[in-house]
Amino acid sequence: MKTKRQYKTYTSEFRNEALALALISEQGYSVQEAASALGVTTSLLFSWKQKVEEHANSTVSSDEETELLALYKEVKQLRMEKEILKKTSTLFSKQME
Repeated sequence: MKTKRQYKTYTSEFRNEALALALISEQGYSVQEAASALGVTTSLLFSWKQKVEEHANSTVSSDEETELLALYKEVKQLRMEKEILKKTSTLFSKQME
């Protein structure tokens, strides 16, 4: 008896964050590195990017684009802060030992 293949589904939030990680050049990740870190294929990231660009080209106004760029910048800042907090927490935990 054959069983149906179950495909993994991703939330739109995960897709957006994955695209931000892979496509914002300041992050320092290549698309391949981001894909392997997230456990997805590069072709999947590129297909998500293409869908977003197609949708964006048809519906994004200049105000929305400005807001989107600000949000990408904020996401970048928050990720950097998160990494700093991770590093400091490991330093403090080592000092407590």
